[in-house]
Amino acid sequence: MLTEKIQKVVARTGFASRREVERWISAGRITVDGKPAQAGDRISPENKVSLDGKPIFLLWEQQQFRVLAYHKPEGEICSRNDPEHSKTIYDRLPRLTYGRWMSAGRLDINTTGLILLSNDGELINRLMHPSHQIEREYAVRVLGEVTEEMLARLSQGVLLEDGVAKFNHIQFAGGEGANRWYHVVLTEGRNREVRRLWESQGVKVSRLSRIRFGNIKLKREQRQGRYEELSSADKKGLYESVGLQAPHENLTTHQPGKRSKKSPVWDKKPAAAPAGSKLYKRKKLLTPKRMRPASK
Repeated sequence: MLTEKIQKVVARTGFASRREVERWISAGRITVDGKPAQAGDRISPENKVSLDGKPIFLLWEQQQFRVLAYHKPEGEICSRNDPEHSKTIYDRLPRLTYGRWMSAGRLDINTTGLILLSNDGELINRLMHPSHQIEREYAVRVLGEVTEEMLARLSQGVLLEDGVAKFNHIQFAGGEGANRWYHVVLTEGRNREVRRLWESQGVKVSRLSRIRFGNIKLKREQRQGRYEELSSADKKGLYESVGLQAPHENLTTHQPGKRSKKSPVWDKKPAAAPAGSKLYKRKKLLTPKRMRPASK
């Protein structure tokens, strides 16, 4: 029977990174079949794994890991639940057999462009971690005069309220008069960072779209509100960019498309357990949405 290291399997759920999972194991928060887990323990689908006494919904290598490129339109939010906004990117995504969709970062409600989503939590955690220096490229239309001195400051670093920030690369992309287009690249994803950097120079961002995340570019022909499954080559490159081995491809293919509005969002309840699995029977499983940190 297939076995995997416990910290790798738990990290894949999207709860936390492997390092954080190892800290939970050291603190005695994770158990296997009712006994405290040890870092490096190997587990199989037959084992019952719990975090703070609650069973965890686990993902295994033989199950399918998917990665989507979604073209977010303006007016949608990247949260699953927000009483002030009814439209969310998760309403448009296909249903999953295993796991839940997780996004590599977010875009604000007024920003359009590329969002990568996967049911592989370890991949998502690594894509967002600053240590991997994954590039994000944006197309920005700014309103106001932009001087060479401004561009130099934006490249060298500007002090914002949450620390120094800068663009790793700035390229003029066209436009005349007061409206000019630029392509900018940075390697972190702080809240509204692109907008705040430009606003620090006294100009306003009138349009903003993410056009690249790491090695994945937003295709010109991909319409807003549509998702596409990554090709095997793109998926392999994405995994390798964060030091992971790409999972084996499942023979099932998925067509690009738009989710039916009649389809419920997956994460309103857990996916069905594999037939015959003892781990998931008769228990309310702990998924990332239901997880709460232990009180300090």
